[in-house]
Amino acid sequence: MHLPKRLPRETGRDYALRTIRDNIVRLELAPGSMVSENELSAAMGLSRTPVREALIELSKVKIVRIYPQKGSVVSLIDYELVEESQFMRKVLECAVIDLACKMVTPADLQRLEENIALQKFYLQNYYPETLMDLDNEFHRILFEIAHKSQVYALMDTISIHFDRVRSVALSSVKNDRIVQDHEDLMQAIAAHDAATAHALMETHLNRYRIDAKAIRVQHPEYFLDAVPG
Repeated sequence: MHLPKRLPRETGRDYALRTIRDNIVRLELAPGSMVSENELSAAMGLSRTPVREALIELSKVKIVRIYPQKGSVVSLIDYELVEESQFMRKVLECAVIDLACKMVTPADLQRLEENIALQKFYLQNYYPETLMDLDNEFHRILFEIAHKSQVYALMDTISIHFDRVRSVALSSVKNDRIVQDHEDLMQAIAAHDAATAHALMETHLNRYRIDAKAIRVQHPEYFLDAVPG
């Protein structure tokens, strides 16, 4: 189990929620696996109460299912929920990329360039978990350029179904187009070309459909339903 460092002033519930969510996305807690409050509490050094509260919160977005007197199970990948999550991201991120094309500064472009340089390094040496973190950071920077950091935080809390498919794809399918997409997006932003950036973002967020078919072959046990065509 991956245990991130607890943040200053972070409550036990918030730490448990962040840690469990992170492990679900990273597949340390795989789709269909049972999760034990006692084991999670011991691993995180918390009492059972904040862990139980975190699991209840995750059950609200249907990523965990709680069975009274039996325990909790990490939900299988449900493509209806993945599609809803991807729809939300597409609406928000296409709006944000339009703003970023208008508001970007040279310092912002430098941050994006540094992020992409690291993505290329970790793609070449292939560290999927680090690539996932850098992918998330790239998108977070776009929201920061548009002065919409709070929107990113809200989106991040409910995009877990989409994020989990992205994580499975990175660990199962070495798709170097993802990093190239980011570089193409940066170039469109630098050129203040909102129309091109918008189209590139739509393509980028739809790549999971291609990866999904390959993932299904390797991990059929992760899925609740058929992969959409």
